[in-house]
Amino acid sequence: MPYIQVSLYPGRSDQQKQDFAKAITKSAVEILKTKEDHVIVVFDENPKENWFLAGNQL
Repeated sequence: MPYIQVSLYPGRSDQQKQDFAKAITKSAVEILKTKEDHVIVVFDENPKENWFLAGNQL
C-alpha cells in the first residue's frame, strides 16, 4: 500500500491537488504494480517561511 506524502507551499486549488493526486496514483499503479485503491496521497501544505535549504530560508 503506497503512502505518498507531497509537501508544498499553500495556494494550490483543490482541482490542482486532485489532478496531481490522480497523476501520482496512475504512475504508482503502473510502476509499482499496485491497485489504484491501495494508493494514498497526502498533501502537507507548509507556509514558505517554514522552508529552509542548507540552513537558509527559501
